[in-house]
Amino acid sequence: MIVQVSAGQGPCECQLAVAKLFEALQKEYGDLEEISKNKGYEKGCYDSIRFRTEQNLSGLEGTVLWICRSPFRPNHKRKNWYVDVSIIPEQGGIASEKEYRIERFHCSGNGGQNVNKVETGVRITHVPTGVVSQSTKERSQFLNKQRAMEKLQRKLANLQKKQEAEQTNAAWREHNRIVRGNPVRTYEGERFILKNV
Repeated sequence: MIVQVSAGQGPCECQLAVAKLFEALQKEYGDLEEISKNKGYEKGCYDSIRFRTEQNLSGLEGTVLWICRSPFRPNHKRKNWYVDVSIIPEQGGIASEKEYRIERFHCSGNGGQNVNKVETGVRITHVPTGVVSQSTKERSQFLNKQRAMEKLQRKLANLQKKQEAEQTNAAWREHNRIVRGNPVRTYEGERFILKNV
């Protein structure tokens, strides 16, 4: 599961809450693997942190409230700082050797004696995604298999880039979505003490 903690458009206090919440979740769950961090305005503050975990944190999705006087602006009246916790869709993994189906077939057209006698054409299907590539250009089955595999690898690389872009876009959409009120958790004070679970 990929989770993002985000300050949205909030000030540096919200960015500090992102850092504090990530630390608190690391202590609570232990297996969080950081994917990315976007630094905030002040040292130790983060606009957003994305991480992966084997735990099911879907119960944390929503708004987290931190009640604390501003550590950056002592005379500031506001004490409620909100951050967003979002589950980001995972991208599909791409390919190991045994996930391919290779088919051989007779070629037509120029090629001399080999045409329609020898299966020189090669079609390769990447089973998990259904992406197909084929080559009939070469007279040798070995070369056609190489060409088809090169084409398939390019198609899979493009698919991987597209999935990564979709994941980044989903994370960005979630980054700007903070709903104040009805927090799933509330923390208090500079020591970031959990008040409700």
